[in-house]
Amino acid sequence: MVPTFYQHWRHVFKLDPDREITEDTLESVCLSGTDAILVGGSSGVTFDNTVELLSRIRRYELPCALELSDPSCGVPGFDGYFIPMVLNAKRREWLIGHHVDALRDFGHLLPWDSVVGEAYLVLNPGSTVARVTEADANLSEGDALAYTQVADRLWNVPVLYIEYSGLFGDMRLVRRIRDELRQAHLFYGGGIDGPDKARQAAEAAHTVVVGNIIYTDLQAALATVHAVKN
Repeated sequence: MVPTFYQHWRHVFKLDPDREITEDTLESVCLSGTDAILVGGSSGVTFDNTVELLSRIRRYELPCALELSDPSCGVPGFDGYFIPMVLNAKRREWLIGHHVDALRDFGHLLPWDSVVGEAYLVLNPGSTVARVTEADANLSEGDALAYTQVADRLWNVPVLYIEYSGLFGDMRLVRRIRDELRQAHLFYGGGIDGPDKARQAAEAAHTVVVGNIIYTDLQAALATVHAVKN
């Protein structure tokens, strides 16, 4: 049975182990009323900085999950693990290659009852994740829908993540993607800099992921919780 720990999440804060966050900021984020903390990043994530961030988050009573993009960063103790696959990556290893390598070496250690496949569709060509994976992010609407249908209907991936990373996306397209889904749970992330955009994203996706704004405007980040959940 596919884990469902994420299905009631409406708002999630995403923290990057490679970025500094003060104790006061972390406390505000964890006590904000968000549904969960998602830990992950596109670069600079290590076992050590992931362990350190998890140990700080664990002082608060809320779910915490890890996006496991590198098996060397597979820290035990998270409530759930998302395994990302970049649908529109030009480099094969970001779709399946890294996953095969990881399972060959570490598959017997994975807590499979807490592991969920996560299909990424990267739509901001200027983002770090697009650069690292060499994603073809300049997609037509038809191509974007086709990618998501492959993940949702052909592969039955439980979670679909529309990633604009640093750019606020086309909510009309995100909403259309959601309406076309048959079983996948839709995450949206990118460019949410306050409650107004958070509210728009909440109308389009099942779960809204807020990340970068935490590090530049904490009060605006905290305001997104109420905007999404109410």
